[in-house]
Amino acid sequence: MTDRSCPRWHQRLHHRMRHSLKKRLVALFVVLALAMTATFLMGMQKALGVGWRDVARPLVQDYVDRLVAEIGSPPSVERAQALVLRAPLSVRISGPNVNWQSSAKAFADSDRFRDRHSDKFSDWQQDEGQLLVRTTADGHRIQLGVSLQRWEEHPRYVGWITLLVLLVLTWLAYAAVRRLLRPLDDIRAGAQRFGRGEFAQPIPIRKRDELGDLAHDVNTMAQNIHQMLDAKRGLLLAISHELRSPLTRARLNTELLPDTLDVQPSRDALLRDLGEMRDLITDLLESERLGQGHVALQVEPTDVAELAHEVVATFTGLGGSNVPTTVAAHVDVAPDLHLVAIDRTRVRMLLRNLLDNALRHSVGARQAPQVTLHPAGQGVAITVRDYGPGVPDAALPHLAEAFYRPDAARERATGGVGLGLHLCKLVALAHGGSFEVRNAQPGLEVVVVLPG
Repeated sequence: MTDRSCPRWHQRLHHRMRHSLKKRLVALFVVLALAMTATFLMGMQKALGVGWRDVARPLVQDYVDRLVAEIGSPPSVERAQALVLRAPLSVRISGPNVNWQSSAKAFADSDRFRDRHSDKFSDWQQDEGQLLVRTTADGHRIQLGVSLQRWEEHPRYVGWITLLVLLVLTWLAYAAVRRLLRPLDDIRAGAQRFGRGEFAQPIPIRKRDELGDLAHDVNTMAQNIHQMLDAKRGLLLAISHELRSPLTRARLNTELLPDTLDVQPSRDALLRDLGEMRDLITDLLESERLGQGHVALQVEPTDVAELAHEVVATFTGLGGSNVPTTVAAHVDVAPDLHLVAIDRTRVRMLLRNLLDNALRHSVGARQAPQVTLHPAGQGVAITVRDYGPGVPDAALPHLAEAFYRPDAARERATGGVGLGLHLCKLVALAHGGSFEVRNAQPGLEVVVVLPG
């Protein structure tokens, strides 16, 4: 499990870093700061190391000579103790008369320190006898060392404080970058609102910089798109309303024609054409109303199963749009289906259009269309499937587009004008639900989820 989770964790982190501009900028700042610090320290070490052999070493030798002279010959333990108390040094005296050392632990720590950092103190190790060890005139050997106890305890606090300061600085850098790039979050949220058709709230402009100019340009673009959509919607509504009156008069005049044998076929054909034009105008007006989303709905608790049976009953022995058929649709209702808050009129239209579409393309099918209802959370899932020829997979994403007909098998003679599935999708989206079309092999299956 660990071997599998590590790559996934790494992939998630990599994805977040690539997706977040703020995190990448902060990481860039941290890496740049660390690189500059390392470069500075290495440069200073090299610069100071160049003059060590010629400048610092003679000074250290002279200082050691003075300390040894202060201890005296023969060596005085009292002076050595005073020296240890005064300076961070350790002293070891060995000889014929005096054998004393300030602290065995101090020498052990000093030896371990030199072993850990042998690469940095190679010069000291090579010439340790010249730097830190002296022999007095009476034969005593005095060895000096640096007491590392104070030095090792103090840097621990300095290290933790340094780490804390680095973390605080990183957090401040992230906060500053987040504040600097906050307009990008506003622009993304605004673009998502505009994509959903919500133009009432523009993108806030916080600063007059490049990002502020970008937000202003996006607001201007959204305003222009909103105006164009309103103009298109207004023109379509105006044309649809204006066409209703002459269509009504034409239908009335056609019905008043004398009922004779030579006129009857022409009159029936004309009435069918006028009826299709009326339905087309009604569908266009309904699509524009549903384009406003949930505002256009009249929601009430509804028994969807009862509504589905009512719609199926209107198709018994008769296909959609008065196409004769012997295919009967079957309704399968889950036993635990409950009332759902929906717009009864719009959902009835959705069921009629879906069933009409299924019946139109079930001629010659081995099985009747199937309507299935089952709970989906607090809502209901409606599935309508036919067992006809289906459609090509490439046409599936376009079936719910207005006026789209995939091929000759679904031409106008059998497939209407291409608004039925489009209206069904608008009804589902207006309820806050989903709409999906897929091939069922054989046939076509439409799944609508209404959240209720």
